[in-house]
Amino acid sequence: MAASSLFQTFRGFEQLIVDTLKIRDARDVEDAVRAAIAGEQPLEIIGHGSKRLIGQPMATNALLDLSALNAVTSYEPNELIITVQAGAPLADVKSLIDSKNQQFAFEPVDTAPLLGTPSLGTIGGMIGAGLAGPRRIKAGGARDHLLGAHGVSGFGESFKAGGRVVKNVTGYDLCKLLAGSWGTLAVMTEVTLKVMPRPESERTLVLRGLDDAAANRAMTAALGSPFDVSGAAHLPNSASRAEVSELGDLGSTREAVTLLRLEGIAASAAHRAAALGKLLAPFGAAQTIEDAASAVIWGSIRDVLPFAAGGAVGAWPVWRIVCPPAAGGALGEQLARDAGGEVIYDWGGGLIWAALPPKPDAQAALVRRHANAVGGHAMLLRASDEVRRNVDVFHPQRAGVAALSERVRQSFDPRSVLNRGRMIRGSAA
Repeated sequence: MAASSLFQTFRGFEQLIVDTLKIRDARDVEDAVRAAIAGEQPLEIIGHGSKRLIGQPMATNALLDLSALNAVTSYEPNELIITVQAGAPLADVKSLIDSKNQQFAFEPVDTAPLLGTPSLGTIGGMIGAGLAGPRRIKAGGARDHLLGAHGVSGFGESFKAGGRVVKNVTGYDLCKLLAGSWGTLAVMTEVTLKVMPRPESERTLVLRGLDDAAANRAMTAALGSPFDVSGAAHLPNSASRAEVSELGDLGSTREAVTLLRLEGIAASAAHRAAALGKLLAPFGAAQTIEDAASAVIWGSIRDVLPFAAGGAVGAWPVWRIVCPPAAGGALGEQLARDAGGEVIYDWGGGLIWAALPPKPDAQAALVRRHANAVGGHAMLLRASDEVRRNVDVFHPQRAGVAALSERVRQSFDPRSVLNRGRMIRGSAA
């Protein structure tokens, strides 16, 4: 059934193009999903479409546009809680909470620089992707800051999960399932999130010239120290990094740099930075970068600006590899050598961003072999449509885990109406 005829049954939708529906409220979402079920027409869910280039290409004829669901329903700075509709622009919400000197502590990643798209991400996209930045090692991921959610399941029924308080212990914590589900379980319409105070000050210690293995040891030592490190990253000797002015003083050199961040009140951050510098003295003398200059560096690492579209490796596929931190240095070093690419380490070695020279399969077999050897997993975050059609974008799951994941998905969306085929290759038909 064609999208144009299918959607004529809806109550007063504004049609942007023949197959795009601009939703006004949660009732519209219910109607859309029910009509899609009746017409056997899967839906692609978008806010502003900033992450449409991530995942397996989907064979859908209908877009469910949530951008009109953009209101901040409630914000209680004293309670550290904000409730916002899923289509609200992330930049606007961050600006609002920044005005109260607050933040999303998990540092959501802006994928726009990597993908070469406008920076138009939404709150729903932030939760659906579940991509956390450098402070993940201390503050947890997006799911850990999601207190509650309203949505519409693949049955066409509205539901709510969680609540509006931090200590919510009633029932199963179903809203956590939505984080990282890429829109395959439900259409989120509203979420409640925990916000945190912004630190008064930050210091970044910079160690220069370490190889990947030594940097891994330095980051492990720092994270195991009592100095409350909130960021640990390593940028190896890299030609592409030399062209990235956003890295401030670090962008003018091809020398490897290891970065360690400490945050808090100014006196505490300064004291802990000095003490950590002494602890790391066997790895070399540490340079200290403060406050605004430090924030620029960590924003660049969060959004992987050295691999941004248009840069030296801007056309190369980019992999996001999560592994045990202690194994990160050896994995990244060997992968870069075997594939001829470049890597960046975050999370103390537990997260590796790898930009690899283009090949028809984006070197998937090589990447996954290395990731599997240490119990990690790899996601192909940037690649052409053709490559993503022929490669598993998300790491293939073991049989038992895959069966459990499928049972969960079936319990939310038995007809596979929502973002069909985005996470599993070959399931779009």
